[in-house]
Amino acid sequence: MSDDLDSPTDGITAKGPTAPASPSSGEREIHVSAARILDASGRLLLVRKAGTTAFMQPGGKPEPGETPLQTLVRELHEELGLRIDPDTAEPLGRYRAAAANEAGFAVVADVFRVDIGDQEPVIDAEIEELRWVTRAEASDLEVAPLAATYFLPER
Repeated sequence: MSDDLDSPTDGITAKGPTAPASPSSGEREIHVSAARILDASGRLLLVRKAGTTAFMQPGGKPEPGETPLQTLVRELHEELGLRIDPDTAEPLGRYRAAAANEAGFAVVADVFRVDIGDQEPVIDAEIEELRWVTRAEASDLEVAPLAATYFLPER
């Protein structure tokens, strides 16, 4: 990875973390943990869950009693077979966007920068497809609002 991709906001379009706002009338929140994983070329890892159409960052919903980081470590292992050292995951903040697959919901995501080294993600039954994308490549996909708004690579 090049030196210009070493800061927490490297290679991403970020309007800045947003504190969860009060839900608008009728809007409910889904809390998740999500990963921002870039490959050596600066492409962002996106996944499409089974039975859905939108590509999103890997991650998921917490189990009772889990911290956001514990949720992320578990989800990356379950969904993609990745083993993450929690001490190396860098918190990027809490972001809010419209939920991709659930109308009337907002997703509130604790997002972490994760380096997977030379591990290759492998999809399980919950994930239908994964893609490493540039901004240009993502323009041909349906991308979840969270990833589209905050995390697509600049190039």
